[in-house]
Amino acid sequence: MEKLNVSVSPHVRDNITTQNIMLDVLIAMIPMCAYGIWHFGIRVLLVILVSVLSAVISEAVFQKVLGRKILVSDFSAAVTGMIIALNVPVSIPIWMLVVGNVFAIVIVKGLYGGLGQNFMNPALAARCFMTISFTKAMTTWTLDAVATATPLEIARGMLKEQNAMMAVNKEYFDLAACFTGKIPGAIGEVSAIAILVGAIYLLAKKIITLRIPGVYILSFILFMIIFSPERNNFNYVVGHLLSGGLLFGAFFMATDYVTSPKAPAGQMIYAAFIGIMNGIFRLYGASAEGTSYSILLGNMITPLIDKYVITVSFGLDKKVFKDKKSE
Repeated sequence: MEKLNVSVSPHVRDNITTQNIMLDVLIAMIPMCAYGIWHFGIRVLLVILVSVLSAVISEAVFQKVLGRKILVSDFSAAVTGMIIALNVPVSIPIWMLVVGNVFAIVIVKGLYGGLGQNFMNPALAARCFMTISFTKAMTTWTLDAVATATPLEIARGMLKEQNAMMAVNKEYFDLAACFTGKIPGAIGEVSAIAILVGAIYLLAKKIITLRIPGVYILSFILFMIIFSPERNNFNYVVGHLLSGGLLFGAFFMATDYVTSPKAPAGQMIYAAFIGIMNGIFRLYGASAEGTSYSILLGNMITPLIDKYVITVSFGLDKKVFKDKKSE
């Protein structure tokens, strides 16, 4: 008689662990780190090391003080530190970087119960916190040691100076420079090609799918085509896509497992909402950017989406599952 192995759930298992996933995310960000060092200089390496170390140490100390198991070996804190480093200017004062990481790990992540319990992306929350608290330092962009404006800021200024109807076919962006990364901006956001290389790695490893980034990008483009005063200008629309934090946010932050919806349909609603909000911020907001705030707003409505968009339990028919939920 065959003996059956009886165990507690989950009964469907996989070799994938949090550590494996986070390690792959770190590997995927290497192209952006490498390009940042080449483009901005060796100080980028210092920014990355300090950011990652301050995130890891913050988590270890916080967990130790509260008597919790120290879980820095899962690499989630390292990922947070890396994302923060890639979201700041190369000239950011080191102490501000440390403050931002402590805020991300202790306030946004730790106080809500740690990994899997935070209601918003810790790295994005830290960026917004740093932008509000240290506005000048977080919006001072340098290239070759010279302070300059980002392509988004330049394009916004050009549009304000001219009548929109007279500006059709005008080149607001140097698309080649935006694609390769020969522009000022946050360390990890300047090179579209470096971001896409990392994104392809995550897709190949099946860490993410195209569902969220694809719908996010498509909804943003459609919003710009419908509502932008330069809707017929290919250079303007594509320039917005390649500039700022949109691509980085779409592939590396909007796809966060914890703060995005669970059901595929919910993920598409969430992604469309973020894309539209990003378009609103870009066209009508006080800042030329808006990606971080868009994704954080998406994080905040995720519980609402999860409440009304049903995730079908493994092995159940969707209609049967709905009937069970309503009982």
